Amino acid sequence: MMKRLPFDYAVRNLGRGPVRLLLSVAGSALVVLLVLASAAFVTGMKRALNITGSDRNVIILGAGSEESIERSEVDSRAATILAASLPGIRTRLNVPYVSPEIHMGLAVKADPAEDQGRLTVVRGVDSRAFLVHPQVRIFEGRAPEAGRDEIMIGRLVAPKLGVADSALVVGGKLWIDGRPWTISGLFEAPQTVMDAEIWCPFTDVQIVAQRDSLSCVVVTLEDAELADVQAFAAQRLDLQIAALGEAEYYRRLAAFFGPIRVMVLVTAALIAMGGVLGGLNTMFAAFSSRVRELGTLQVLGYRRLAIVLSLVQESLVTAAVGAIIAIVLGLLFLDGLAIRFSMGAFGLIVDHTVVLAALAAGLVLGIVGALPPALRCLRMPINQALRSG
Repeated sequence: MMKRLPFDYAVRNLGRGPVRLLLSVAGSALVVLLVLASAAFVTGMKRALNITGSDRNVIILGAGSEESIERSEVDSRAATILAASLPGIRTRLNVPYVSPEIHMGLAVKADPAEDQGRLTVVRGVDSRAFLVHPQVRIFEGRAPEAGRDEIMIGRLVAPKLGVADSALVVGGKLWIDGRPWTISGLFEAPQTVMDAEIWCPFTDVQIVAQRDSLSCVVVTLEDAELADVQAFAAQRLDLQIAALGEAEYYRRLAAFFGPIRVMVLVTAALIAMGGVLGGLNTMFAAFSSRVRELGTLQVLGYRRLAIVLSLVQESLVTAAVGAIIAIVLGLLFLDGLAIRFSMGAFGLIVDHTVVLAALAAGLVLGIVGALPPALRCLRMPINQALRSG
């Protein structure tokens, strides 16, 4: 059986170079924090797009506009006709779950002195929107009333506009279409794209946009199926509409942003590779200064494999400490951090999968950073190692 060096030998060796140890831990923490941030970005974007849609919701869009709600136009009569003609729609107190909506990207300013606002999704709705979108919860104030230039904003609107949360409060103002709108309420729809939207009565949006049509109609089904709604859409040629499952719509949107997620991961991998190469240089310098020690260990009867394992243990402990520091920083400062994209925003998510990915990155960094320099140092003959200064 191979004679192995005790684990505390590897730990004690870490204290021989405090400055080098500090730099190694800091380097490991930075690399792991980058991996964690990238994984949190990908997870947050993917979850925001996938969770927004409900499997029981169907979106009625203008024919030919299935790829974008913002470009869609639907006859304003469609909601009433659909509620009256299609059986199997969910109802509550005889109110059908049929929500006429307008989705537009408008320039929004938090300060009228700004030259131009930031493009933000403004969703025109009425009270039925809360039936088909149960994720939305008003936690302060109330829903906006039509004809009073009132709006309700999501929790991530402030980060989207680049202002502090305290700047957007109930009773405050936002400038849309060159005029002030009063914030009547604040809402949240956790981990969905709606969290970064502005909601206001769709009749007010029609006035702002100078249009009498809708962008879509969202329906929640009870007994009916998607095929029933698609059959209705195909029969009503006068409305020129198409039906698409809400979950499927947001899955397509997630696929559209897939290249961005790949680019983030590739960028993180390249930077992490640079960190690994920098770590290799540090390890080469550290192990090269201990060649005589490694030769002495071989004279004492320790095999080269046992010495390599001990050196890898040193590197793993350093990388693990850096990984733990990075994970703590990620949980404290990155989890829930709002990231703007296109016209929306989403929050970074540091969940168990992201934490495991960060830990795995730290362990790989520890192993890869130690093996090449350890093997190179041990390749030297014992007599030369003992004579090295």
